[in-house]
Amino acid sequence: MNDITYTSSELLTINAARLLRDGDVVFVGVGLPNLACNLARRTHAPNLVMIYEAGVIGAQPARLPLSIGDPTLVSGALSVCSMYDIFAFYLQRGNVDVGFLGGAQIDRYGNINATVIGDYAHPKVRLPGSGGSMEIAAWANRCYILTPHQKRRFPEKVHFRTSAGFLGGRSEREAAKLRGAGPLAVVTDLGVMEPDENGELILTALHPGASVDQARENTGWDLKVASNLKTTKPLTVEELTILRNELDPDRIYLKGGE
Repeated sequence: MNDITYTSSELLTINAARLLRDGDVVFVGVGLPNLACNLARRTHAPNLVMIYEAGVIGAQPARLPLSIGDPTLVSGALSVCSMYDIFAFYLQRGNVDVGFLGGAQIDRYGNINATVIGDYAHPKVRLPGSGGSMEIAAWANRCYILTPHQKRRFPEKVHFRTSAGFLGGRSEREAAKLRGAGPLAVVTDLGVMEPDENGELILTALHPGASVDQARENTGWDLKVASNLKTTKPLTVEELTILRNELDPDRIYLKGGE
């Protein structure tokens, strides 16, 4: 099966889906995290409970939702409530197992920037901002980040802390009394990074065909490598078929060659 061809988007999505456990309650966003959750529910995690930010709990979309307010999310859902209820009574109480996050920059301690590139008052680029990600990063029991592995996306220090990773180190996050465990994995198109005992992201796994040199060249700090560096399992025909034919046949999120 080593001759299977796939895009970087498919690689990210499938490896993100594999991190989910059956029975997890997951705060789902749009884009690749949305695909990852729906793929996991159709494969190894049929009892996954998906929560969408607009206020839908236990969503079972019949088709790919185009936004967190897409009507397809409501049909068959366990409950529909307000956005306030989702954040106050589910997320902050510790009832959400997983939050998927992304951003323009992720630094060595897993902090995320989705606000500005450059100086805040006079930025080179002004980005969409937090949305619910600041709350998710603070209170979800565990967080996973999905992003392409590019040096500009992994500076040693983000230009603006939109969402908290381990701040300046694991002890700093604990001192801030953020109950969630923080970012437990960053999935890229080269491999997987996980926090060490101090909260610094280190390379723990490579995807087949990727190298340590590639990962280091595309990281803005001196990336450490785990002593027991692993190789992720190859993608399967089943996973790719579900992703391409059932979940995103029009390649709205997967896109052609990305």
